[in-house]
Amino acid sequence: MLFVSSLTVFYSMYQHSESWTEHIQILKVIIEMFLPHMNHLTLEQAFFSQVLPKTVKLFDDMIYELTSQAGGLSSQNLEIQTTLRNILQTMVQVLEVLTGCVQHVCTTQESVVLEKIHSLPSSVLHVIRSTFVHCKNSESVYSGRLHLVSDLLQALFKEAYSLQKQLMELLDAVFLDPSVDSNDDILDMVIVIHSLLDICSVISSMDQAFHANTWKFIIKQTLKHQSLVKNQLKHKDIISSLCEDILFSFHSCLQLAEQMTQSESQDNADYRLFQKTLKLCRFFANSLLHYTKEFHPFLSDSCSILHRLYLQIYSKLPPSLYAARISKAQQEEVACAFLVTLDPLVSQLLPLQSFMQAVLDSKLDLPCELQFPQCLLLVVVMDKLPSQPEHVQTLWCTENQVSEGAARISLFRAIFYSFEQCSGELSLPVHLQGVESKGRAEAASTLYQHVCVHLCTFITSFHPSLFAELDTVLLNAVLGVNMITSLLAMDVWCFVARCSDAFLVHCRYGTAELCAHHVTLVAHLIKSSPGECQQLAHLSILLKRLFFLMAPPHQVEFIKKFSPKEAENLPLWQCISLQALCGELRKQAAHAITTVGTAQCRRWLSTSPTLGELQSLNTALSALLAVCNSAAEALDVAQQTAIIEVGNQLWAFLNVKQVTSQPYVQQTLSLLLPILGFFVQSVDPQLISQVVSLQTSLLKLEPADHVRFAVLDFVSSLGKLFIPQVIQDKILPNLSCIFALLLADRNWLLEQHTLEAFTQFAEGTHHEEIVPQCVSSEEIKNKVVTFLEKSGCVDEDEAAKVERVKQEKAVFWVPFAEVTEAAMKRSSLQPSAKRARHDLPLEEEYRSALQAATRALDATESLIQKTPAPAWLLMEMETLQQRIERLKRQIL
Repeated sequence: MLFVSSLTVFYSMYQHSESWTEHIQILKVIIEMFLPHMNHLTLEQAFFSQVLPKTVKLFDDMIYELTSQAGGLSSQNLEIQTTLRNILQTMVQVLEVLTGCVQHVCTTQESVVLEKIHSLPSSVLHVIRSTFVHCKNSESVYSGRLHLVSDLLQALFKEAYSLQKQLMELLDAVFLDPSVDSNDDILDMVIVIHSLLDICSVISSMDQAFHANTWKFIIKQTLKHQSLVKNQLKHKDIISSLCEDILFSFHSCLQLAEQMTQSESQDNADYRLFQKTLKLCRFFANSLLHYTKEFHPFLSDSCSILHRLYLQIYSKLPPSLYAARISKAQQEEVACAFLVTLDPLVSQLLPLQSFMQAVLDSKLDLPCELQFPQCLLLVVVMDKLPSQPEHVQTLWCTENQVSEGAARISLFRAIFYSFEQCSGELSLPVHLQGVESKGRAEAASTLYQHVCVHLCTFITSFHPSLFAELDTVLLNAVLGVNMITSLLAMDVWCFVARCSDAFLVHCRYGTAELCAHHVTLVAHLIKSSPGECQQLAHLSILLKRLFFLMAPPHQVEFIKKFSPKEAENLPLWQCISLQALCGELRKQAAHAITTVGTAQCRRWLSTSPTLGELQSLNTALSALLAVCNSAAEALDVAQQTAIIEVGNQLWAFLNVKQVTSQPYVQQTLSLLLPILGFFVQSVDPQLISQVVSLQTSLLKLEPADHVRFAVLDFVSSLGKLFIPQVIQDKILPNLSCIFALLLADRNWLLEQHTLEAFTQFAEGTHHEEIVPQCVSSEEIKNKVVTFLEKSGCVDEDEAAKVERVKQEKAVFWVPFAEVTEAAMKRSSLQPSAKRARHDLPLEEEYRSALQAATRALDATESLIQKTPAPAWLLMEMETLQQRIERLKRQIL
């Protein structure tokens, strides 16, 4: 009774004491005199619940007082200085008292039950966090007078550090009985874990080792009590904090490596610090890997964070354009010590639909620096999918409307769109190191090669049910506007068409049948195309490539199905290289195309030729040019003569005005020039004179690029031609003028081809006297000399090139979300709905343009009524009619 009575008196004194010093003195007496004699089963009720709430409030009041008065601290104001130092000393004593409480529980209980010490962990953790926050903010709190109290702040931090270590030892002994439904104990442990998590965010930049040990304890406790706390933990907060700490330590590691690289420092202290920080990176990454593995079912709302972590890390490592500039040796250290942990993390996340949604979100809007890592991640996912169950592969490789506002595109589609966003990495190009195999590292490959090889490898192993999705994506990519993406799709398509893998043979057709099926499909697409467009050009390239892969029997079947003897099939045969056919078959096809093509040209010539029929003429010329380029040896003299005669007759209908004003005439000229150039040795010199004269006049009017390329193609063919003396005065001056104009052109692609053609012409021509006349200025002369010497015109180091490419990428970048959304609309099988008037922001412009066209027709009609129409008017009106019909087809 005396013990209880005395303790009650001291409790009363403690609760009513007026000064902080008195509080601490009484608390020390209670702990020293009474705490050792208390029953450990009643500690919570008899002591902790009575004392600790008041102690926490006391500590908070001291923190508030410090913060309030710290602004007045100075070496001259001794009163404030003394007050603040006394408060700090008292706070140190509070921490010592709490340490004594924790130590007492540790010594009296082997297995601690949280219920018996309920108030102790929460109170101690609150005080510890407040202490660390105050120490962390001390620079700003003490207004540059930190040195006046730094010794006590160090003591305060040291005591809080010691107290937390003691508390973690105590908590490590906590036992939660899974057989007892004690929600209070579980909740207490959850609060402890999250409180320590909060402390981690405070001390992360203060003490690396202490920070890591705190994390180690958090992970240990979550796993120790996993079955009880898993439904109560805020998993997203834990993962988010781990990711933040991974990124912080990773960036610190890169900064150290970058500093050493820039200064070329050999300082062992710097290198040891780098290795220490890298070890910390690995620790955090392993902790994340361990946590995600154990709490896999609870990661649904953390997948976006993990996805972004992966991208941010790889964006700072070579070969990313935004990588830190570190040495090769340190790159390898980072890869070996840190990046290896991210690979199994991706494997863990693959089956999760929330991770699929994060990676394949149709509205994903990544900044420029994360687009390349996204592409690499998609390739990694693709490499891992064959080891996953069929339903996981299917989920990744098919599109899905997850909810009303969230759509997920397929992995195939995402790869092509992501690849398209990597224009800078493709243009440099960046190189990726291959995986080691049999003790040797594979040669570095470009991003294009990397994606293509891995995509083709994946296709050989995925489930047959996914081919339909692959076919759709490949076709969409081929028909896309981006040439490099279209070429990637063609490469993959050709791989599928020729793949001899038994799996493909089993799941589709046979290898040869599959290729024949693809060729027929593409042929029908080309024949159904409404007119010239970029997509048709892509399909033409694909057909040409696939045709080389067809088995001879299927080539025979193709010729029967799409006979070159029929004019309606010429659009196909203009795309096909006859080199793909065997000798006799090639000869037959070349003869048939030549016969039909020349006949169609003569038909156009003999039926009052109009510009409105130029499309069919151009198709015939294009088919004849394809024969000349791929099967000239198969043409006999009569067939060659027929082509030359047709070319001679067609030339009479061309003039400069038509070429500059009519796109179809420009195309006719662009086809006719290489055909004449191919037979230039047999062409009448007078015709060559006419052609060169027209070209000279045409170039002075700056025609379209494809016309200038055709001109260059023709003059290149004149290199080894001996021009008769009687017409040299007509041809040679024009020829030198043409080369001078083309060499002065600012189109870089035309300039390069012109330099190549001019060099070849100068080396082979019989008329060397015109070569100096082609170099019309000092600038052009320097350009030619630079080309011949193979020296660069721009002195640009690697760093400058990377910066330029980054700037270009930022200018031309289209947000991923916009690309995918637009593509999904294009690929929809549903007919597009009629748009309401408010959906047409350019409606007024449409009306204005149509009204202008109407006024022009009214004016023309008025003129016809007043005076006879000129001869050219009918031809021009037919061209307009053709354009109107084309516009009508686009609207429909």
